[in-house]
Amino acid sequence: MEIVAGVHQLKIPFPEGISGDTNVYVVEGSEGSILVDTGWDSPDGLMAFIRGLEWDRLKLSDIQQIVVTHIHPDHYGLAGKVKELCGAKIAMHKLEGELINLRYVNFEELLRKVEVELASYGVPIGELSGFAKASLWLREFVSPELPEVVLDEGDEISNGAFNFEVLYTPGHSPGHICLREPTKGLLFCGDLVLHNSFPHVGLHPQSGDNPLGDYLDSLKKVQNRSTNFVFPGHGPVFNGLKLRIEDIVRHREQRNMDIINALNGDLKTIYQVATEIPWKVEAGGVAFEDLGIWDKRLAVRETAAHIRLLALQDRIGKIDKYGVSLFLVKD
Repeated sequence: MEIVAGVHQLKIPFPEGISGDTNVYVVEGSEGSILVDTGWDSPDGLMAFIRGLEWDRLKLSDIQQIVVTHIHPDHYGLAGKVKELCGAKIAMHKLEGELINLRYVNFEELLRKVEVELASYGVPIGELSGFAKASLWLREFVSPELPEVVLDEGDEISNGAFNFEVLYTPGHSPGHICLREPTKGLLFCGDLVLHNSFPHVGLHPQSGDNPLGDYLDSLKKVQNRSTNFVFPGHGPVFNGLKLRIEDIVRHREQRNMDIINALNGDLKTIYQVATEIPWKVEAGGVAFEDLGIWDKRLAVRETAAHIRLLALQDRIGKIDKYGVSLFLVKD
């Protein structure tokens, strides 16, 4: 549908068997259209994309630029196919471009790093291989393509009708970006801010040293900017950006307290802490043992991100023993 004049939203479904969809935006202009994110590379995803264009009477050939907010499969997967179909140039932050090969092409080294990392988090040996390989299925839904255009903070993207500034907003992914149209008060924010769920922020070999700290700084960067409409990667378009960010920050603060309470004067691994706090709280809460293996891995990584920030804030301490890290609350 056309959300505001010149901005169309297409919903691209997740692969069969997985609930949810990704918001893809086509922004029309006198110098061609800008496509913001693409969705998964699946037969259903490609069909939804083509039919969505037809429904809104948009021409595939008008797409001149594909801006990828970050290279997670649900935002980047179809980029290669769309480029092949219309010849558009792919643009993303330089850090995201540097991750593509290790994540989607020559991934064996990354897989080894992930297993070492998860072992240090205290994941039991019997679950370690399953945890490490839990994301391999994602590669099936990505057509990896390097960007022709690399972006950074302050760069500008225009199509004659919309003049976007690039905001570098790491945390959810190390090279995550948003596009802001200051004149019209529009913010295309990928997975930085979602209206009805809390974006995942996890510590892993490609996350950077302090992803949660980066994420909170990114929220501060956009919080007070004049914004009429927020166009997220999932869920509804909304306004009230500042209020929603306040909700997310409160959630992160509560998560810190959950972790501190779980430590409760004891030495524990990241895995142990993750098993003792609730997950999917926006859906009413789910116990760790009731999560699937992919969600368990996300939970462990998110716990690790919070613990890294708490350690940097000198609120908890760490002891390394036989390749496993143990944490305790400082007095």
